[in-house]
This record gives sequence, structure tokens and C-alpha cells, in this order.
Amino acid sequence: MRRSNARTRSAASNLNNNNELMDPIKTKTRSTNLFARNPKAAQSKSLRSIILVSLALSFLFLVSYFAFSPPEANFRYRIIVDGGSTGTRVHVFKYRSGRALEFSGREGLKSMRVNPGLSAFAEDPEGAGGSVAELVEFAKRWIPRESWGETEIRLMATAGLRMLDAAAQERILASCRKVLRDSGFMFRDEWASVITGSDEGVYAWVVANYALDTLGGDPLETTGIIELGGASAQVTFVSREAVLPSFSRTVKFGNTTYNLYSHSFLHFGLNAAQDSLKEALVLGEFNLASQSLQKGLRIDPCTPTGYSYNVESWKFPPSSESEKNQYQSTVQARGNFSECRSVALTLLQKGKESCSYQHCDIGSTFIPKLQGKFLATENFFYTSKFFGLTPRAYLSKLMNAGKEFCGKDWLRLKKKYVSHDEEDLLRYCFSSAYIVALLHDSLGIALDDERVKVANQVGSIPLDWALGAFILQTAADADIKNHNWIATIFSGGNLS
Repeated sequence: MRRSNARTRSAASNLNNNNELMDPIKTKTRSTNLFARNPKAAQSKSLRSIILVSLALSFLFLVSYFAFSPPEANFRYRIIVDGGSTGTRVHVFKYRSGRALEFSGREGLKSMRVNPGLSAFAEDPEGAGGSVAELVEFAKRWIPRESWGETEIRLMATAGLRMLDAAAQERILASCRKVLRDSGFMFRDEWASVITGSDEGVYAWVVANYALDTLGGDPLETTGIIELGGASAQVTFVSREAVLPSFSRTVKFGNTTYNLYSHSFLHFGLNAAQDSLKEALVLGEFNLASQSLQKGLRIDPCTPTGYSYNVESWKFPPSSESEKNQYQSTVQARGNFSECRSVALTLLQKGKESCSYQHCDIGSTFIPKLQGKFLATENFFYTSKFFGLTPRAYLSKLMNAGKEFCGKDWLRLKKKYVSHDEEDLLRYCFSSAYIVALLHDSLGIALDDERVKVANQVGSIPLDWALGAFILQTAADADIKNHNWIATIFSGGNLS
């Protein structure tokens, strides 16, 4: 590095010397200033005057800046704890309130995640409070002590807790509330709750359309959201069809009202679906073309050949434990994308016989015809990223990548993806097939459809539902018309 700098300085020196050699004669210029006996002195005085004026203007600017800029005390803070199914994340928002709220640049959002999710503490509720306490300490590092008492902290738990019974939910929430009450931040017991899947979908829709600069505009120009989480999947969009009240949500932003279809499909998230697959395999619920006739042998088409199972370590709901014990099953991995896709579709159609609507695309739930543009987020994005696919029209490419991955030997895959966690690596055969079965076979999205793009952020704005919750809550509290206050923390608006 030093040699490089030295060469640069040397080159600059040679250039100056060459310029002097090329222009050895300095032409004399006659002054047009009749009163300037010494032209050089006049030029020097002029230069000094310019410098003095510049310094004076700079001084005035600094004085006005410090006189009228709001002090640190005028910043406001808000904390949202996202209790997800696989982990819990805290988001600390820093913003400036006034005629128009605005964030304070890159310092406006700080986040931290701990594992596992709150639902993992069903048998140890106090452990849930301990995990939240760690996140509270993180938040305190980013908020001045004098602001703690006026900073709201809210815990919003999602599908992981929704899958537990009410008593287990309440024990976990009680543990978390105790920590939040003692945190020093502003908190009320009702601010720690399990939000509905519909809420989660709406919040994700809000942040996506804010990022795309369509929030506050024509409802028909907005973009829908399809989320694939760990325990649930959400579909939220402005529908041109009439929507039944149980699926209808209204969002008001500025002077515009949006009538949304929003629904969460509990147990249809990627992790939950794969757990359902394991349970169905052990209970012998699938009749596959490649299924062995050997008694007690089950073929798993969603795991690459060569993987060795330990079925006894699989955890199932109590309701299926007694049934599982009746089947002394051996599960053999034999990866096959087409059969895995068929199995995934069977999972997605489970309960369809109970459909009481005109049509049900997933389970027994009504979904209007998808209209307009959509963003597919979370596990759609992570699967796409693993296979190195582009965000646009990726379904046909995902099919090809899934076929290749599912058909490979497990030991070869481990050598190729040596840096990947084994548990994560095992998911990609199933996730590729499940996504095609969900988006194409169930929701009717064409394999080459350009309306659906995969993303986890737009420009530099993360597509995180907690940010959407913050936007709606803060806008409602401030009751302002100018909603550009969030823009200064993020830049750009290109899909990534």
C-alpha cells in the first residue's frame, strides 16, 4: 500500500515538472484595472475577501444549525419485540417528531435476535422471560436512560405461540410481561399479546407498499404479499372481488382507505409443513408410486438419498404419539422432486373436503383470485437465495434446481455445501417442492409469471412486518398527513 501511494505522489510530481517544461515562457498580461498599480496585490486582496466572506457564511450556518436543530432530547424511541416461531427479535426505532416525523439516518433502526422462539418454552415459561430480558438489555444500550420512561415497548408474538393452547400461551406471556414491567420502559400488560395472522399479513403489506412508494396512492396500484414463515403462511392483497367479512381488513393511510383480503394459514409454514410430512410418513398416510411394499418401510421423497434417519428422535404432537407407536416404521430417504411435490400438494389440500366456499386453494380456506403484483418473502427468499436464483419469474428455475438437488446423494451434497448447517441443508429439497406446490399448483401462479418477485427487502428497506406495525402505530399516534418521516433511515426504492 505504501508503494502504491509513493508512486502516485511521484507521478503527480512528474506531471507538475512536465507542465513547467512545456511552458517555459510566461506571457505578460496587461491589467485592465487603471487603479491597480500592482495586479498581484489586487488579486491577493480579492482572494482574502472571498475567504473572509466564506468563513462568515459558514459561521452563520453553524450558528443557525445549532440554534434551531432539535437536541437529542427531542428524539423519540419505540421498541417492538417480534416473538416469531423460530426466534425472538427486538427492533429499536429512533425517530424525530415534529410537523413531519423523520428517522435519524442509519441510526434509526437497531435489531437483535435470540433463539429459540418463545413457543419453545412451553415447558419452561420462565425461560421465555429470560430470553426477552436479553433483548431488553440490548434496547437499553441504544436509548438514553432519560428516555426510557417515555419509550413504549410492545411484544407481539406470532404463529409459534398461536400453535400452543391458551394456557401455555398465557404462562409464556406472563413471564415476558414481568420482565417488561420491570424494564424501565413504558409498558402495559395488554401490550404483550399474540397477534392474529391477519394482523401479521397486514403489517407486512404496509411496509412493502411503503417501500415501493405505493402506500397512500391508488389501491389497485399496490403490491400484494405472500409470506412463507416457519409456522404459518400469509396472503394479503387488495382484491377486486367482494371479500367475506372474516377475511376482510381495512387500512387507512392518509386520505386513502384500502380494503384488503388477509389470511394466515396456520401449520402451513415451511417448518410446520415439514413436521407434518414426517408425521404422515410414520403413520403411512402417503401412497406413492415408489413406496416400498415391505411392511413398516416408508419412503421419504423429500430427503436426498443416503441420509440416515433416527425416527425415534422425531417429535410429534401428543395426539399422534400413541398412533406412532403402533407403527414400528423405518423411513428411508429417496429424494425425488416430482414425488415430493405431490406429497407437498397433498399437505396443502388437507381439509379441502370441508371447504364451504365456492373454491378453496389451500386447505378449507377461501382465497380470491390473485390480482396485480406480488412480493414473495421470508422462506421464498431464503430458498431462492440458496439456489442462486434471480428474483423474477423464478418458479421454473426453482423446479429445475429442486430436481437436481433432490436427486443428488446426501454425502455429495454435504461435501459441496460444507459451510451449511446440516439441518438447514436437509430442508431445501422439501422447500423447493413445497414452494412450487404452493404458488403454482395451489394458488395458480404460472411458472413464468412476471408479477411475482422474490425479495426480503426493497432497496434498503427490510420487508419485516414489525416495521409495518411501527409505521401504522406511530402514524396513528401522531395523526399526521405527511408520512415521509420514515424515508431518511432508508434510501432507494429498487427491488432486491
